[in-house]
Amino acid sequence: MAPKRSAARKPEQSGAGAPPPSHASEPRVSPRERLLRSQLELMRREMMHRWTEHDEANELLERLATSKAPAHVAALIRREIEKLHYMGPGSHEHAELRTHIDWVLGLPWGPHMPETFDLDHVQRVLDEEHYGQAKAKERILEYLAVLRLRRDAPSPILCLVGPPGTGKSSLARAVAKALGRQFVCVPVAGVKDEAEIRGRRRPHTAAQPGLILETLRNIGTDRPVFEVDDIDKLGHDGNSTDPTGALLDVVDTERNQGFIDHYLEVPYDLSHILFILTANVLEMVPDSLVDRLEVIEIPGYTEGEKHEILRGHLLPDALERHGLNSGDIKLSSEAVTKVIREYALEAGLRTLQRQIEAICRKCARRSARGDVGPWSLGPEDIESFLGPPTHIPEVAERQPEVGVATGLAWTPAGGDLLTIESIRMPGGGRMVATGQLGDVMRESVQAAFSLVRSRADLLEIPLEAFGEVDLHVHFPAGGIPKDGPSAGITITLALASLFSNRPVRHDVASTGEVSLRGKVLPVGGIREKVMAAHRTGIKTVIMPKQNLKNLADVPDSVRNEMVFIGVENLDEAFPHALLPALVEEAEEPQPEVRLVAKKTSRRARRRPASNQRAAKSAKGTTRRAKR
Repeated sequence: MAPKRSAARKPEQSGAGAPPPSHASEPRVSPRERLLRSQLELMRREMMHRWTEHDEANELLERLATSKAPAHVAALIRREIEKLHYMGPGSHEHAELRTHIDWVLGLPWGPHMPETFDLDHVQRVLDEEHYGQAKAKERILEYLAVLRLRRDAPSPILCLVGPPGTGKSSLARAVAKALGRQFVCVPVAGVKDEAEIRGRRRPHTAAQPGLILETLRNIGTDRPVFEVDDIDKLGHDGNSTDPTGALLDVVDTERNQGFIDHYLEVPYDLSHILFILTANVLEMVPDSLVDRLEVIEIPGYTEGEKHEILRGHLLPDALERHGLNSGDIKLSSEAVTKVIREYALEAGLRTLQRQIEAICRKCARRSARGDVGPWSLGPEDIESFLGPPTHIPEVAERQPEVGVATGLAWTPAGGDLLTIESIRMPGGGRMVATGQLGDVMRESVQAAFSLVRSRADLLEIPLEAFGEVDLHVHFPAGGIPKDGPSAGITITLALASLFSNRPVRHDVASTGEVSLRGKVLPVGGIREKVMAAHRTGIKTVIMPKQNLKNLADVPDSVRNEMVFIGVENLDEAFPHALLPALVEEAEEPQPEVRLVAKKTSRRARRRPASNQRAAKSAKGTTRRAKR
């Protein structure tokens, strides 16, 4: 049997070494826990001794003091520096926290002083750096004037829209030069996730800041002219967050004063940045973004503007880059026209610049071999430098034809002619439209045919002309997709000419949408279409009456040489486009031809000698065979 345990002794209530009564209720601390606490305190004291002027944390605190970050950001970073001080340098958390602190301290937190600039100086720099585009420059100057008077005023988001190579980026670069700011361009084509703009949070394995703050840290300033390029090519695959909202948080002045990057997690003021957005096609920009934009259209250059830009900018710059003197290459006006029309027909200047550089390279090669210039080039010399023409210029028809009408089309490279052909043939009432057409243009053909049938009395077309015939409408250049309603007038004129036998004037082009009741509706791209007509020698253009106001965008030198006819109803266009009906010539009666049998002469009845010999030989062979 186990012995009984003796009862615990009660602590003595008297004596010098007795604890005070107030600590009698505290929990008892084990010797092990007391030892661990003492060791932890020793470790803390030892780490505090390492806090010298060369310490990592002290260095970060010095960078924080000189970074001029706002007070709330500085307090947050100071707490993270203290946390970093108690971490081991080999831990993963230490490296992650140190990288985050470096990113925040590396951002430009400079003071924002009131900006003053001279608008006359800005306009002068814009004119020197960028030729043409007067409307775009005027709108930019208005924006800067408001910015100078009131910096905190809610300002629109400028967006330059135009074909490639029309000078959108160069115009933004000229604005930066005029204001004395640094220029930076960030393309967002192909961005499919908002994390690429707003950054990824730190727990993520691929955590990193977004494009915007990363760019600002790299350039070292928070007041640049910031171009966001190709916003019409933003992507969204459905598996990630739409980047449109994040981009709005960046560029909208009402929302970007406290922009928070998901990686940095500190508010950053983007309102001091001058954002300029660019796009090639406005229809491809997300609708939620279009509602906030101040769209400035950058149209394509005219042939005259290309002449001036080539002589004033492209050719001198190309000569300097290729080591040639300013007068080594001389291009005649006819040679420049040939290069523009047959080698660089696009709305922008990039192809034209490449062709000029190709000419300079060949001349530089000659100069390196000892053939000293200057070289004077005419139109007959261009093919030897650039090879066969890459474009065949569209020309107007040389003479009026029945069933053929000339229209005007808008393309990303500018305006162009659109010839429409139509024929009819006996058949069962079938109608065919070819030329790689879209649904809208096919419907325009259907509407034009119905409209012509309803105007049969006006056009003096007999009703039997529509019966038991097949109709074929063709749009040449079948390799190019075509769509849009602006060919309505031209299609109707071609069909009216076909059924009334009245030729269409070859020196008249038309554009405009037509309703089923014959109403002519306005269309776009008037400037480009008029320039295409002028380039090909057409002097008369029929267009919707509501589009006559758009002729203000056409240069005076072009507008004064042409005649514009505005119509509200299609019936008004027939007298201006259709010529009198062709008179079919009556067939002359053919004289009666009598067939008289002639007597065969004796000589004719005689067989030739060779035939007689052949016959005798055949008879002899037959006789021998019988034997």
